[in-house]
Amino acid sequence: LKSFARIPTAMKEAAALMKDFEPDLVLGVGGYASGPVLLAASLSGRPTALLEQNAYVGMTNRILARFVDRAYIAFEQTGEVFGASKSRLTGNPVRQEFVEHARLALADPEGFESRARTVLVLGGSQGARKLNQDLPRALALAGVADRSLEVVHQTGDAMREEVEAIYRELGIRARVVTFIDEIARAYASAALVVARAGATTLAELCAIGRPSILIPFPFAADDHQAKNAEALQGQGASICVRESELEIDQLASLIGGLLDDPGKRQAMARAAREHGRPDAAAAIVDDMMGWIGGVDPSGESTPVPEIDPPSGMHYSGLAMSPTLRLGGPEVALGAAAHRPRRPVVVDGTVWE
Repeated sequence: LKSFARIPTAMKEAAALMKDFEPDLVLGVGGYASGPVLLAASLSGRPTALLEQNAYVGMTNRILARFVDRAYIAFEQTGEVFGASKSRLTGNPVRQEFVEHARLALADPEGFESRARTVLVLGGSQGARKLNQDLPRALALAGVADRSLEVVHQTGDAMREEVEAIYRELGIRARVVTFIDEIARAYASAALVVARAGATTLAELCAIGRPSILIPFPFAADDHQAKNAEALQGQGASICVRESELEIDQLASLIGGLLDDPGKRQAMARAAREHGRPDAAAAIVDDMMGWIGGVDPSGESTPVPEIDPPSGMHYSGLAMSPTLRLGGPEVALGAAAHRPRRPVVVDGTVWE
């Protein structure tokens, strides 16, 4: 009720922001903060877009679906909420280091798999207590100590020493850390990943293409993590285990079975890579730049590619790679012409 009571004030502030900043395009990334700003932008006639990162569209984005001009989505099924004409299946942006590792995985998938010699456990920055306590014991029952594998377990601050002691007691070679700085390298080195099912985790997991067991956070809004995990499981890229159904013996059996079956892991890795969009950030920026002005980062106009697009994809004056997988037919939306276009800054790079 408090949130609803704040909507009039938020809309007034958002309208003032539109007037002061005069944006050419407004992109929302979901959550309650996006609502008033995108609504104010839409009502003022400005181009609007949102990024839907999950397999389930939350309340704010469901409301905004009627108002925004374009939706960049990570799961194909969410296109039903926004409509084919608005939806662009671009994926969820990941950092540049993931793009580099994704290229290596695509260029030499067999070599990539042969160099994966760890089990990566992501217990979350806040420390997922059940994962942190149960995973070491499940790994012990799966016989990880007898394999030439190292466990890399990210625990969060609160549980690092406790988890480290558990691994030491179980005789498992493990690196227990509160945070992983080179997370892309950690994914790339993993024969198997066990993690939660947040949107960013899945985008990173699939960008590189790693087999995984996903244990969704049970209290996530609208149970969206479970829906994310189930969507990936349906594509053959992961195995979803709900925390309420988690038993150490069952988890050990799943882990052991996957570690004993490299063919199964490779098939899951391929399925993950098919879902992954390591070029999502570039695809979204290219689409927006073409939409509001038709200019690439070098400042040159962007012609339509001379090659024919794949079946089901149509160009409309945007210089997009034919490998960019869109959620529906391309629809030409008018460029933002209400005032001269200013430079756009994305991740520190100026797009003139």
